[in-house]
Amino acid sequence: MSDTPDSAVRTYTEQHRTAFLDDLAAWLRIPSVSAQPEHDGDVRRSAEWLSAKLGETGFPVTEIWETPGAPAVFAEWASDDPDAPTVLVYGHHDVQPAAREDGWDTDPFEPVIRDGRMYGRGAADDKGQVFFHTLGVRAHLAATGRTSPAVNLKLLIEGEEESGSPNFRALVEERAARLTADAVIVSDTGMWDETTPTVCTGMRGLAECEIELHGPEQDIHSGSFGGAVPNPATAVARLVAALHDADGRVAIPGFYDGVTELTDTERALFAELPFDEATWLRTAKSRAASGESGYSTLERIWARPTAEVNGIGGGYQGAGSKTIIPSSAVVKISFRLVAGQDPDHVQQAVRAWAEAQIPAGVRHRITFAPATRPCLTPLDHPALQAVARAMGRAFGQKILFTREGGSGPAADLQDVLGAPVLFLGISVPSDGWHAPDEKVELDLLFKGVETAAHLWGELAAALR
Repeated sequence: MSDTPDSAVRTYTEQHRTAFLDDLAAWLRIPSVSAQPEHDGDVRRSAEWLSAKLGETGFPVTEIWETPGAPAVFAEWASDDPDAPTVLVYGHHDVQPAAREDGWDTDPFEPVIRDGRMYGRGAADDKGQVFFHTLGVRAHLAATGRTSPAVNLKLLIEGEEESGSPNFRALVEERAARLTADAVIVSDTGMWDETTPTVCTGMRGLAECEIELHGPEQDIHSGSFGGAVPNPATAVARLVAALHDADGRVAIPGFYDGVTELTDTERALFAELPFDEATWLRTAKSRAASGESGYSTLERIWARPTAEVNGIGGGYQGAGSKTIIPSSAVVKISFRLVAGQDPDHVQQAVRAWAEAQIPAGVRHRITFAPATRPCLTPLDHPALQAVARAMGRAFGQKILFTREGGSGPAADLQDVLGAPVLFLGISVPSDGWHAPDEKVELDLLFKGVETAAHLWGELAAALR
């Protein structure tokens, strides 16, 4: 256990609250929108601002790492303890597009504090959650009397996460020797809600494919030729109908190979969360829950692999009728993957399954986008327990556990660096990521500061 006095951390944090918020507001004023080329200069300015601020914080090494796209920021602060473990913090400094006319009450790049919240694009996703580490490490030093962190601390703050991280894996592979770590902390996530602090233990992976079917060389008359030549639209419909069995399981042979099954402990911990399905359905704008039999809604979206039809088309789509056999049809399918699944194996299984469904006389093309691997840290991993203890000290209550149903670049860090990935975030669903009036709850933001202050001592003890 760390010997960081909790009260000293809290006192230091409160003493520096105003200056911290002023600095965060200054960073939020930089419209670092990676998706819009007109903001390329702003994304670079954001990286330069952060690099300079990390230097002011005390990091002896701060660097801007170029990519074919937007720059990333790297910082490093070695511990005086020769036996200290190494921890890498990941986040991103780019933000989603935002404009007042989108429905914002105020200018999205002129942050305001109102009712205990800071509003502004990036306040929660992800500048606020990156920035709490700067005050956190200073509070750690002040409360312990150390002159360096209890761990060898590294930061990698990406500049293209909101554009799909197109250059991130290559950057990690190229700089792997500089990024080597015993654990990775991802501060681009959130908690269950304002009163239920949680730690995320993993994210699903993603494989996406598009299947194109081609029949006749052109649309042909359904009276003259119908019933005598294969119809690609019918073939696509049959393909989709064969995707799941009657119990909601993906019916592709080999799809579930290697899946890490939920333990009874994990299922019990999920059940502890204050989940209300009716409320969740309203958020989902849906009328009923469905999915794989034998699993709860949370288990389905966090810990089970899925196949979803994202789009389907073919033939005549205009008003009235046009009695044809269309020349082509297409379906787009995404597969969410869980720990234990290999994206390459899944792609091979999908390809073999689809080709077996396609009738003679129909040509096909199956293309896959680059896949994202799933990541999962076991509940009993000492680094995960260190994160939970640090957060418990900051919040003064029991910490519960979640997973993320989506996908992100965290898996690349785990895959390339071979280190466990741990999630530390204080954002809540009402923060409105990617939406108008994005905000961060200031009380929770400073709980993030306190958690980070406790974390380095906890990890130093846990990873020895």
